[in-house]
Amino acid sequence: MKGVILAGGAGTRMHPLTRITNKHLLPIYDRPMVTYAVESMVGAGVEQIMVVTGGIHAGEFFRLLGNGEDYGIDQLFYAYQERPGGIAEALGLAERFVGGDRVLVMLADNIVEQSIRPLVERFAAQERGARIVLASVDDREHLRHLGVPELDGSGRLVRIVEKPAEPPSAFAVTGLYFYDASVFEVLPTLRPSGRGELEITDVNNWFIDRGTMELDVLEGFWGDAGESIDAYYEVNDFVRSRRHRSGGSATS
Repeated sequence: MKGVILAGGAGTRMHPLTRITNKHLLPIYDRPMVTYAVESMVGAGVEQIMVVTGGIHAGEFFRLLGNGEDYGIDQLFYAYQERPGGIAEALGLAERFVGGDRVLVMLADNIVEQSIRPLVERFAAQERGARIVLASVDDREHLRHLGVPELDGSGRLVRIVEKPAEPPSAFAVTGLYFYDASVFEVLPTLRPSGRGELEITDVNNWFIDRGTMELDVLEGFWGDAGESIDAYYEVNDFVRSRRHRSGGSATS
């Protein structure tokens, strides 16, 4: 299984911090944000990774990560997104890297507490299709700013609604996605949304419509450190407190 870390975007919700750097290079406690995604993937056994980024600070990722050896990466590749065109567009840049393999896609601003190895193993055992990862969110107002799944009576996915006025469940779709190689057949069929981007929600709903989407629910903490300034500091507070308690890594 290959890994793709998406670290592009304009980061406008994080201004003025992102006027001077890419948001995924901002510090989470004692190291740059993107390294947590790298750590999660490598800890799950994913050692061939591509980082997709863009903008004027793209070269800083190479300065930080180099060839990946210091982070336990076997092979590290880079791709450049010319403009912020959405998560789905960024994933399309990794098509040649992924080839016919399966892929774990992770947004570089997502921080998870628990190891994602069990998720990787479950997708590896899945016959085909895709898998999304959900997190429980108690605040319904917060859910109105996220992608939210609608589930049927047996807990299976019906659809994903982006930024719903009335959230159909108490779960959010996190920035961890698993796909087989058929995802690259879907991407060329997408049309830009109202904000001019190719939406990953459209990709996920394509798999749901065909009955080939499975789900997992994260245990422990999940945070989107790039969602807002407040969310960024909330994630920082969690990682710092956990690091102080454990005396070790802030994620496991």
